[in-house]
Amino acid sequence: MKADVTFPSSNLSLAGTLFTPEDHIDGRLPAVVVSHPGGSVKEQSPSVYAERLARAGFAALVFDAAHQGESEGEPRGLEDPFQRAEDIKSAVTYLTTRDDIDPDRIGALGICASGGYVPYAAQTDHRIRSVATVSAADMGSVIREGLGRTQDPAVLRAMLDQAGAQRTAEARGAAPRMVAWLPDSAEDLPPTATRQLRETFDYYRTPRGHHPRANRGWVQRSVDLIAQYDSYAMIRLVSPRPLLMIIGSAAETGYFSREAIERAAEPKRLAVIDGATHVDLYDRDAYVTPAVAELTAFFGRSLAG
Repeated sequence: MKADVTFPSSNLSLAGTLFTPEDHIDGRLPAVVVSHPGGSVKEQSPSVYAERLARAGFAALVFDAAHQGESEGEPRGLEDPFQRAEDIKSAVTYLTTRDDIDPDRIGALGICASGGYVPYAAQTDHRIRSVATVSAADMGSVIREGLGRTQDPAVLRAMLDQAGAQRTAEARGAAPRMVAWLPDSAEDLPPTATRQLRETFDYYRTPRGHHPRANRGWVQRSVDLIAQYDSYAMIRLVSPRPLLMIIGSAAETGYFSREAIERAAEPKRLAVIDGATHVDLYDRDAYVTPAVAELTAFFGRSLAG
């Protein structure tokens, strides 16, 4: 079963969907907050996982982050990692108010960029009893250093100069400058496009994963918010609560999870899905199925009554 819900976060109304087991009649359920990738919406990869978690006996809450999807927030398309962490905490708060949810058995799952935002939020929110990620990425590192850490430092300096200029321009009445996440057609992908970029295009810009409410671009001055953010600087604070990070063996982003696991304290586990890329774990059944098996076992143990 699923139901549309709303809840507040920093005086903004967020739109969510709560999935619950079909056979649930009464009693309080363990619950998992599922947070979406950057530029995504709740109906995409989060719902793939939430629906399966509900089949396994959990309540699962997906939601659109502030400034995105059906949730409130201006300007549209702002990617603010600190607000994203607040949204996750607010989703937990909402679940604690429901009579059908056990407030002492709430976990959280982050996908892609939220694989950074969820552990970041959980570091200081002890109501999150267990933390899991799928294809995690640290957006702060991506902006500062590029994927794979090959970006020339001059690129970040230029982007920060632009962000400052845009703040001034907006104060004088200009509209926020939007930058496309991806081109509209495969022909517009640069010849040097990485496999990661091509796979991301295949998911978001084709019927495979496209959703009309997903952001086609982001506010470029988000750079000066993201650049000062570090997903895993204090990941040791998740302990003694358990941490599970799931990656594909062929994922170009796998180093984020490997390094985060090294920095984290016990109990912790890195699960590697053989053959999967970063984006395969969004929706490809051959890879999602073993990932969900890992998650249901993990949350089954960590959220047991």
